[in-house]
Amino acid sequence: IILFVVFLGVYSLTVVGNITLMVLICNDSRLHTPMYFFIGNLSFLDLWYSSVYTPKILMTCISEDKSISFAGCVCQFFFSAGLAYSECYLLAVMAYDRYMAISKPLLYSQVMSVKLCAFLVASAYLGGFINSSIITKRTFALNFCSGNVIDDFFCDLLPLVKLACGKKDGYQTVLYFLLASNVITPTVLILASYLFIIVTILRIRSTQSRLKAFSTCSSHLISVTLYYGSILYIYCRPQSSYSLDRDKIVSTFYTVVFPMLNPMIYSLRNKDVKEALDKLI
Repeated sequence: IILFVVFLGVYSLTVVGNITLMVLICNDSRLHTPMYFFIGNLSFLDLWYSSVYTPKILMTCISEDKSISFAGCVCQFFFSAGLAYSECYLLAVMAYDRYMAISKPLLYSQVMSVKLCAFLVASAYLGGFINSSIITKRTFALNFCSGNVIDDFFCDLLPLVKLACGKKDGYQTVLYFLLASNVITPTVLILASYLFIIVTILRIRSTQSRLKAFSTCSSHLISVTLYYGSILYIYCRPQSSYSLDRDKIVSTFYTVVFPMLNPMIYSLRNKDVKEALDKLI
């Protein structure tokens, strides 16, 4: 019951926060910019991402039946992986957007056109779900002969691999490739974008202008640090250091708690969003 109340509270805040942010961005013309277009898409992705897991978790908390069908587990795994990979790409796109806004402000509105923004978001989803199809097919092609109890709140990668037996060498190669393409590569792109951003900010003579430029990136930096930090902690460690009990908490953070935090991160310190909320109310 305690877990049910906790997860219900987190999910309620996630739904209200992300829907409110999307409504504000659609409703207020001042927020019709590339930055808020990407933030709105991030809110939509987070809402969908959380909804893949949390309703089933809530049912499991209060029901005597703790089972999930094989097809249900496959669907949950496929959509969660696709959305997780898509969010990695989308955060990298948002870093590029901030680079263009700060490094090339005069060309920003021309370069970051509506077509380009839509293409970048579509590419993030396409790349995420293509890779999700690969990892889902390879994961559920494994032989599961070590029982049928998933030691987690949902169908996650590591608990499923723990149940598998037989040869996993080829699977590990695919897993490392997907990790490199979906997590490491976007991380490098984000770091490169912020390296150029820092160089540009250091060239600004006015201290106030520097702080203003940096403040436009602070929310995105917090979001990237929390999301990538938790993912890299789980998947970029030696196998000898895996602990399912500890990893359950971390994976629950980036799948259930993080989608609740994003609307707060992008709105609490944002003057434009606050004004849009006052206007809507």
